[in-house]
Amino acid sequence: MSTITPQILLRAYAAGIFPMAESAEDNALYWVEPDERGIIPLDGLKISASLRKSVRRGGFDIRIDYDFTGVITQCAARTADRKSTWINNRIVSLYTQLHRLGCCHSVEAWHEGKMVGGLYGVRIGAIFFGESMFSRVTDASKVALVHLVARLNAGGFRLLDAQFVNPHLQRLGAIQLPKHEYHKVMEPLLGQNADFFAFNADRDPEAVLKLAMGQHLRG
Repeated sequence: MSTITPQILLRAYAAGIFPMAESAEDNALYWVEPDERGIIPLDGLKISASLRKSVRRGGFDIRIDYDFTGVITQCAARTADRKSTWINNRIVSLYTQLHRLGCCHSVEAWHEGKMVGGLYGVRIGAIFFGESMFSRVTDASKVALVHLVARLNAGGFRLLDAQFVNPHLQRLGAIQLPKHEYHKVMEPLLGQNADFFAFNADRDPEAVLKLAMGQHLRG
């Protein structure tokens, strides 16, 4: 693959494609455009009773863009449950550059001074393209996702792209759109304005849950 710059990467996202690697050890990248695209409807996040309790308990200190490098590094790490990963050094470098440009963000769950879960993704217009997430303790990444959806709804975002749907995301409300339908939804949103930093109530669990469940969109 020829050299990919952050600007090329943003244009690729706007065209509905994104890069992946075969493994963390393989330095090559290839472009991906799924025939069925995963999204999480911003008014359709499914929050189980146990997850609501985790949010309300406030056991995690949620931080935004506090340690982006730490998040993507943890997402790339192999664990007992994940023997391989598609995030190689080129991916880490590219998305870190996007973060420095203000186009890529992390939502982090901290506990007792240690980051124990989080996620990161790319922001263009009124779309957030979710990339990867990690969790080292129960519910850490799920709570981070709840806070992300609350933040997106508060900031006027219209689409949360999940790339692919797996059983974990399906339980959280992810659905699939055919490629042509995804483009019809996605393309008009590229030029719309949204504010990732409009939300400042991560310490208010009831505000987080109300926004994350899209209650403000229904009534």
